[in-house]
Amino acid sequence: MPPAQKFDVVVVGTGPGGYVSAIRCAQLGLSVATVEDDRPGGVCLNWGCIPTKALLRSAEVVSLFGRAAEFGITVGEWKADYAQAIQRSRRVADRMAKGIEFLFRKNKITLLRGRGVLKGRNLVEVTGQEGTQSLEAGRAVILATGSEPRSLPGVTIDEKAVISSTGALRNETKPASLVVIGAGAVGMEFADIYAAYGVEVTVLEALARVLPIEDEEVSTQVARLFTRRGITLRTGVSVKAVTAGASGVSVDVDAEGKTETLQAEQVLVAVGRAARTRGFGLEVLGVATERGFVTVSPTMETSVKGIYAIGDMAGNQLLAHKAMAEGVVAAEAIAGLEPRPVDYGNVPSCTYCRPQVASIGQSEARARTSGREIAVGRFPFTANGKAVAMGEAEGFLKVVADKGTGELLGVHIVGPEATEIIHEFAVGRTLEATLEDIIHTIHAHPTLSEAALEATLAALGQAIHI
Repeated sequence: MPPAQKFDVVVVGTGPGGYVSAIRCAQLGLSVATVEDDRPGGVCLNWGCIPTKALLRSAEVVSLFGRAAEFGITVGEWKADYAQAIQRSRRVADRMAKGIEFLFRKNKITLLRGRGVLKGRNLVEVTGQEGTQSLEAGRAVILATGSEPRSLPGVTIDEKAVISSTGALRNETKPASLVVIGAGAVGMEFADIYAAYGVEVTVLEALARVLPIEDEEVSTQVARLFTRRGITLRTGVSVKAVTAGASGVSVDVDAEGKTETLQAEQVLVAVGRAARTRGFGLEVLGVATERGFVTVSPTMETSVKGIYAIGDMAGNQLLAHKAMAEGVVAAEAIAGLEPRPVDYGNVPSCTYCRPQVASIGQSEARARTSGREIAVGRFPFTANGKAVAMGEAEGFLKVVADKGTGELLGVHIVGPEATEIIHEFAVGRTLEATLEDIIHTIHAHPTLSEAALEATLAALGQAIHI
């Protein structure tokens, strides 16, 4: 093996956290090497966030074609080609992956293809098609190895009859029927996509409601609208067995103590993700973990000095934007700065199904258990001129605040472009804005963001348009 190449920082994994940390380190004058055993961009860019959004856009266009008459447009014969939608999603992912490679070149970051394993506190061994080589990190190693799909006990994902989200993004053939196990963000997004293309979709969720981490009112609204579109939602059911056969897949479920069997051509398992921590040398070096995630300090340093962990492997919310923020914190700490730690209570949660869902901070139920007197303001998109003009007036925006101080405790949105609107409140919470600060911010008319103003006014008992 040739002598180790020396860099200030070695980053293992180039997902959202990894590539952002690498670029920030380079901006701060550090020499950086990155190691990737798949494609730059990680799961999010290649097999998650980006291609699913491309597919969701295709599904939205399909839906709009079906509603063309509402907008005064007569459409002749047309066909929604699912295979072409998948191909487009791959092109989008490819384009973005090339963008990451460009940014690496621009910032003089070395990219090595292969699997990186810790061989010492500052030593990473990379094994790839071109053999094995060593990288020495003069300042730090950043681990950003991401996560992988979870399954259920006894359920084997073969990416044929029983698929993960990754398999769904590779498969150009849509099934006639699909059972989705899990009604979190991933499960609901894929249910939306497949249903738009005419697939008979059933969603199973063990908890009492879909999107269980969201505010209860939001979950109820999404469930109502999904059901209206013909998607079957079954909550409070547990999956006992999944059996693939020549004629499809059988799913045995327990519902209120009774066992029944569902049949579908395909099953999508969307029950969460598990951190990728095994096989990277963490155990040998004694890097501490808890519940499968790497334990880190506020600056993202692990229990072993000089080794940092960010993104999905570090737990908390398994979200790309959270990983990016952690990547910046780690990079700046390594460079000797004093970065502000990630505020995990102010990380937006986003689900990109139709209608979109976005939230930040506390749910109404949680806020009411805090002992504070709270104020709640709601504004329906049916009263928003822009939403009505768009033909996307389902849903609402809900503000939860401390009644005495006006502090924004939580915001919950279900409706058009919810994932864009939420950032007004993210900035507001970062700046410790109050209800009064929001209402004195003039919102352009007509915009969807006016719902933010109106819901805030409603929390103060001053709503104008309801």
